[in-house]
Amino acid sequence: MALTVAVLALIIVTMTQAINHPSGAAQAEGIARLAVRLRAHVEMLADSIGERNLVHFSALTEAADYIEQIWRNQGYVVTRHEHETGNRKVANLEITRQGQSPEIVLVGAHYDSVFGSPGANDNGSGVAAMLELSGYLAKAQSQRTIRFVTFVNEEPPFFKTEAMGSRQYVKMARARGDIIRAMLCLETIGYYRDEPNSQHYPPPLGLFYPDTGNFIGFVSNLRSRALLGQVVAAFRAASDLPAERVATFGWIPGVDWSDHWSFWREGIPAVMITDTALYRYPYYHTAEDKPDKVDYRRLAQVVQGLTAVVRALAQPQ
Repeated sequence: MALTVAVLALIIVTMTQAINHPSGAAQAEGIARLAVRLRAHVEMLADSIGERNLVHFSALTEAADYIEQIWRNQGYVVTRHEHETGNRKVANLEITRQGQSPEIVLVGAHYDSVFGSPGANDNGSGVAAMLELSGYLAKAQSQRTIRFVTFVNEEPPFFKTEAMGSRQYVKMARARGDIIRAMLCLETIGYYRDEPNSQHYPPPLGLFYPDTGNFIGFVSNLRSRALLGQVVAAFRAASDLPAERVATFGWIPGVDWSDHWSFWREGIPAVMITDTALYRYPYYHTAEDKPDKVDYRRLAQVVQGLTAVVRALAQPQ
């Protein structure tokens, strides 16, 4: 399987082309090509590799190897930050595109899956989007430094514990003096529906937002609301996919349910990008979270918009 992972990684990177924003048929063709690459990543993670966690440790390691191979093929130097969980060495993976300033824009996604699930949407979709974003930005020139990190151990039983990969990472980043100005968390971003009543919310948010699950959501705490405004404005300028935003309290169920929580704990502005997971996705944390559930065209539109977001955040006015 290691050879298969390496070969597929090279093929996908060779296919990657920089995003521009043409109109009409050219734009549709670019989105279609991107959708094919995103599907290849998700199928590798959820089908070929499968469930990825400490129970399926060899798969967790293989997923990390796949991500590392993609990044190396894109020209990055990959750093593994290891820590021990349950007598196993697990790792967060990090790459950096150095800017003129030490200030950092960080994009993160977890690569493990919950027990009993192949994790196509949660969070193969987030990892796939990150791998394409890093390819588009591999030669970016920017004022701020751009960093990509894939986190281990986001899922239970590690969530909101010291063993959580992002918790380990952010403590390390603080200790070495990293200046993280913005964190974007890519969390379960690939499922969309056009039917009325396909979208649900924790109370009281349903009073203020649409009941159709055809949008990408941007979620922040109150402290991160300025960053949220910048992110959504840049996204809407670059992507036709509908976008909804909320800056609210972390105690509302779902608002802090991913790696951005670790950054909020340290006072770092962070925004979660999500299709709202269990509030829309009926296969959340189940054995049916498979690649055929992901809408790759709309996932490609998310990547298109996020490329513009990262570029904007890396060039502050």
